[in-house]
Amino acid sequence: MLVELVAFVVSREHAFEGRPQDGPRPDPEPVARTEIEIRAELGIVGDRYYGQKIHKNAAVTLIDAASLDEVVRTLGLPEPLDPHLSRRNITLRGYPIDELAAHRAADGSRVPGRRFTLDSGSGPITFQANRPANPCAWMDEVLAPGAMKALRGHGGIRTTPLTSGTLHLGPADLTLLD
Repeated sequence: MLVELVAFVVSREHAFEGRPQDGPRPDPEPVARTEIEIRAELGIVGDRYYGQKIHKNAAVTLIDAASLDEVVRTLGLPEPLDPHLSRRNITLRGYPIDELAAHRAADGSRVPGRRFTLDSGSGPITFQANRPANPCAWMDEVLAPGAMKALRGHGGIRTTPLTSGTLHLGPADLTLLD
């Protein structure tokens, strides 16, 4: 299915440390990118989580731009949110990405996350969706007061890249594999 890759964030340093009310740490360089290089099992080249074993199952985060639009509607904000402020690595539009995360079924059993590919023209990259990327108190500081609550259940997903490749902003194909 056709989706749009609308924003990429690659940050060498963690900006959300300490108390949210003190504000984020300034980035030493711009975090917005027009393309990103992804390596299997490692993450995004240049990102703070690249090659970090402790973050293997959360190496690349994705969020649906429609979730940010819903925050705007819910909170009555006057203009769209900058998707870079959510600090998710990939913001896409056109698919409810949260549905791919691992979750508990009604009977309490664990449902594993889905595998999917993204291809923006340089070949497909396979991802394993893992757990949700739950919003935190920082969302109220960097997006808008009330954003954390508005993003519950729609804060994106944490994934492991299973293959390597490059993604570019713009149209892309998302294919579900299982």
